[in-house]
Amino acid sequence: MLRLSALYRYPLKSGKGETLQQVGLDKLGLDGDRRWMLVDEASGRFLTQRAVAQMSQLSALWNASGGLTLTAAGHSPIDVALPGREAELRGVTIWHDTLRVPDAGDEVAAWVSEFIGKPTRLVHVPLDRARMTQAGYGKDDDQVAFADGFPLLLIGQASLEDLSQKVGRSLEMLRFRPNLVIEGSQAFAEDGWKRIRIGDIEFRVVKPCSRCILTTIDPQTGLRSEDREPLATLQKYRAEEDGAMFGQNLVNDGNGRLEVGMPVTILE
Repeated sequence: MLRLSALYRYPLKSGKGETLQQVGLDKLGLDGDRRWMLVDEASGRFLTQRAVAQMSQLSALWNASGGLTLTAAGHSPIDVALPGREAELRGVTIWHDTLRVPDAGDEVAAWVSEFIGKPTRLVHVPLDRARMTQAGYGKDDDQVAFADGFPLLLIGQASLEDLSQKVGRSLEMLRFRPNLVIEGSQAFAEDGWKRIRIGDIEFRVVKPCSRCILTTIDPQTGLRSEDREPLATLQKYRAEEDGAMFGQNLVNDGNGRLEVGMPVTILE
């Protein structure tokens, strides 16, 4: 039997992940998932662990009012309120998308600038300012917050075990930053799924996920693996035209709640 074995949320894009037992979903995926992002103050361009490895050590906890608590070693925690309607809008760029979104203010900007080591701003994306998903996949009205391309990422537990075996050491699931982990399937069975249901919610499987250098960063220490693993192994046996594939991007059709342990049904 297939079941939902883990749930993860990343309130701040490229910050530490939160392990959840249950969570709601809205049009942009898991409640509070990647609704916040750090950007370079001068250019407005988004910041991630790809260029700023210490972001792996930045903890961001989402609260039910939509706000954020940031913590990092050597820094006092800071609570960030959800920007109000009067908040300044900042032009930001994430991949090929340019949008204007609320800025979280000067106090937290000073905090994150000190942590990052250069002038940095924290921004939030409300539902009415969300981006459209990657063209050519899914439906025309599919939207995404600050995730790379799609609201949700799914990985099969057996797929991680297969990769760990080939690499020769146990790999942490959080290296791959999924939202949903499914157990009970064969390794890479998710590659063949088109639609699934978890609880009362249906999901479309829209596109495999191309992996990058971020997978080589240890989520516990923030250090990159000198042997470029697991990316080097993925590139040997999971390579496609667009890169080394691991995991599937999903879009949820409808809102609702998910809880670890729920059965998973393959609809197509």
